Amino acid sequence: SPWHRAWWDDRLMNWSLNDPQVRVQLFRFIDALPSLRSADSVRRHLAEYLAEAGEHVPWWLKLAVALAPAGSDRETLLAWSARSVAGVMARKFIAGATPDQATRTVLDLRDKSLAFTADLLGEAVISDAEADLYQQTCVDLIRGLADPLKKAPEVPLIDRDQNGPIPRVNLSLKLSSLITHFDPIHAEATLMSVAGRLRPILRTARELSAYVHVDMEQYSSRALTYAIFRRILAEPEFRDWPDVGIVVQAYQPQAEAELRVLLEWVESRGTPITIRLVKGAYWDYEVLTARRLGWPEPVFLQKWQSDAMFERCTRYLIEHHEKLRPAFGSHNIRSLAHAIAAAETAEIAPAGFELQTLHGMGDVIQAALVARGHRVRVYTPYGAMLPGMAYLVRRLLENTSNESFLKASFAEHAQIDNLLGNPEEVGAMVSRTRRTTPQSAPRAAELTPFRNEPVTDFAIAENRQAMTRAIEEVRQKLGQTYPLLIAGQEIRSNLRLLDSYDPSRSSRIVSRTAAATAEHAQKAIAAARSALPAWAATPARDRAGVLVKAAAIMRQRRFELAAWEIFECGKPWREADADVAEAIDFCEFYAREMIRLAEPRRRDVPGETNACEHLPRGVAVVIPPWNFPLAIPCGMTVAALVTGNTVVLKPAEQSPVIAWHLVQILIEAGVPPVALSFLPGRGEEVGQALVNHPGVDLIAFTGSREVGLLINRQAADTRPGQDHVKRVIAEMGGKNAIIVDDDADLDEAVVGVVQSAFGYSGQKCSACSRVIVLEGIHDAFLARLVEAARAIKIGPADQPETLVGPVIDAEARKRILDYRGLATQEGRVVLDADIGELADLGTYVGPLIVADVSPLARVAQEEIFGPVLAVLRARDLDEALQIANGTQYALTGGLYSRSPVNIDRIKGEFKVGNLYINRGITGASVDRHP
Repeated sequence: SPWHRAWWDDRLMNWSLNDPQVRVQLFRFIDALPSLRSADSVRRHLAEYLAEAGEHVPWWLKLAVALAPAGSDRETLLAWSARSVAGVMARKFIAGATPDQATRTVLDLRDKSLAFTADLLGEAVISDAEADLYQQTCVDLIRGLADPLKKAPEVPLIDRDQNGPIPRVNLSLKLSSLITHFDPIHAEATLMSVAGRLRPILRTARELSAYVHVDMEQYSSRALTYAIFRRILAEPEFRDWPDVGIVVQAYQPQAEAELRVLLEWVESRGTPITIRLVKGAYWDYEVLTARRLGWPEPVFLQKWQSDAMFERCTRYLIEHHEKLRPAFGSHNIRSLAHAIAAAETAEIAPAGFELQTLHGMGDVIQAALVARGHRVRVYTPYGAMLPGMAYLVRRLLENTSNESFLKASFAEHAQIDNLLGNPEEVGAMVSRTRRTTPQSAPRAAELTPFRNEPVTDFAIAENRQAMTRAIEEVRQKLGQTYPLLIAGQEIRSNLRLLDSYDPSRSSRIVSRTAAATAEHAQKAIAAARSALPAWAATPARDRAGVLVKAAAIMRQRRFELAAWEIFECGKPWREADADVAEAIDFCEFYAREMIRLAEPRRRDVPGETNACEHLPRGVAVVIPPWNFPLAIPCGMTVAALVTGNTVVLKPAEQSPVIAWHLVQILIEAGVPPVALSFLPGRGEEVGQALVNHPGVDLIAFTGSREVGLLINRQAADTRPGQDHVKRVIAEMGGKNAIIVDDDADLDEAVVGVVQSAFGYSGQKCSACSRVIVLEGIHDAFLARLVEAARAIKIGPADQPETLVGPVIDAEARKRILDYRGLATQEGRVVLDADIGELADLGTYVGPLIVADVSPLARVAQEEIFGPVLAVLRARDLDEALQIANGTQYALTGGLYSRSPVNIDRIKGEFKVGNLYINRGITGASVDRHP
């Protein structure tokens, strides 16, 4: 009735469920609410989110916001009401913020003959201190619940099964919260770190007769989570302990296979465990992440498929219930009924399995199951309201999809036959429909639409092994000598050698490359000009085909090419792999663009035939940097080649061998050797000669602002015998800023800034070297930023656990260290990471963060190209934009905000080429981020 809170809860839920536009905007507001510190901020955000929902918002809610102007008492009342309603909703799903509150909640559950499992909220861990806190909170919660629950009267339904007493204290934890970087790329190091924090929790639980359950998270962590679980629970200390369990997610196609592996392990261990079977809580994340990265979706895409797998796994668990003790977690009536029926068919008593539901959801279902004599365990979130809001929103969003039973249970006209439908029959119906759907005729053979090359998924063991093998194979090839290439001729004799070194281990020579002179530049340009007519006359589709073949060769040699980058440029695994993927993208993208551009643009009128065609410019000189040693040289070179130009490639002095492999791949793919010359050497000599030569038509350069401007000036001079104006394409660095709004999600903002500032030691033109934080959130952000950066693993690039490797060479290190000294004068150094013995091994510089910096300070104005981050405070968004736009650079920028109005404003007023919202500012993708 309207006199009970449950009635109003149901009305609120029903209203939000019935309109997806309102639902999403309200949940976005609830997610942001904990970070809103003033009544004005609450009112403003509520108004902004409701405006996004448009006409879907009910009149009375619009009126309530409209009648609460800024600074008024009604605004204060509106903010209080919003927090109160959100608090009521949160308390419906969250058991409490203190041990005493959690104890009262679980005792209330026991009064209803309901068991519990406590799940700690705030799982996003970005520093060692937070991982330690999570571990200690787990231990404290077990100890805090143990005594009052031991004294509580026994409830036989939930305190005993056919094997005897059941632990009354039940904790669910996430292994990723026990480490700063839970990453399968360095599985063994992750395992050791997690195990060090997990064992004390398990010991406490065993000492106090408590139960510990390991939750399953995203697909990327699945294999490592299972591996850690099996490794630790097989240790002599825990081998004979049955009060542990793990989750299996039925929305993953390999769920049944995972059960078979777990059964085999349990049989070898000799002690049973519990399996919590669920559908899975990360479906949207898994699908969106896979599609963004170009990976196969790791989950079923149809609801009936997950339901069917759940039932197959249910039957498997019932069959092996003595070794894999079943716990079925679902709010789906069909899934629960099927589990009960399967157990009854196998003549398993209700005490032989468990049914699990979420706290605050399905109270009627829980009561009905208890009345039937089933043991029901309630998954009970515990923790502070601030981090708990994210959990609340995820649970609400996850359980309000159009196909969700929970939504159907609130709807007035849900048909029981639909709720109880057999998923296998649904699947058969879908299959029949697909078979009868007319299929379009296949298209003629042509290039498919461009798709970005996926980065390597290092969660897959085979990929980690392939990279390890490639590193070892390349290691054996270090120190070889490489020639110049001019018109297909190798030139080795009587030349100085240009040595490249491994920045991770400075004494190790990676390559010895012939150093070109000005005379070689003359010969290379003459050869390129003589080769120009034939290459320019090659049909555009044939030139495009060469690029497609080059991309295929790079795919075959992907790990080898990445390994060369690891040694020659100090790129960590993922950075090196992404660079190879980007090079492949450039080949595939420019091939398709050339085919498009090859078609003349027609503008005919009666009596006229008008066509616009694209023609080659001539000889192109490509001068790339070392920091993207394959992608950028490849992109500039193949763009020039595919458009019919001939190319002289002058690679960076620090990375000639990677450019050598690029040239070999392009020639193997079909570029005539006379159309592509390889001319490593000193920039002051061969670079100058190439730029100033009158036979050059086009210069493509990426590098420092100083050199880029010099090239522009030199190219503008018309030399004797030059019959054209040189064109220059130059990208010249940045002093990029990320603005952190006062309503930003701190978890996302800190991680994004750390990755953008310190990824590849800050040696990217797009790297974040300034973070501008609004005053209201500045101190909290800075504290977490420092701890997150402190937890970064610094080390040699060939080690998979390394997140920050060396800087490129000794000259770069000296320049960065000079800025470190300057930072101590211009601001307050809050982190100066110690690199220890690495200082003697290679050219390492640890992350440095300097706060209280003036916007006009040199560390806030000059491009440093290293792991140095300036943190600036801004009173409001006006000042933040003024600071952000107050440099000579305008390459890249970012914003972390949950305000739709502020996001729209930033789009118009932040003067940068690439602007990223609520994500890091590095890692641009070909075509998507031009």
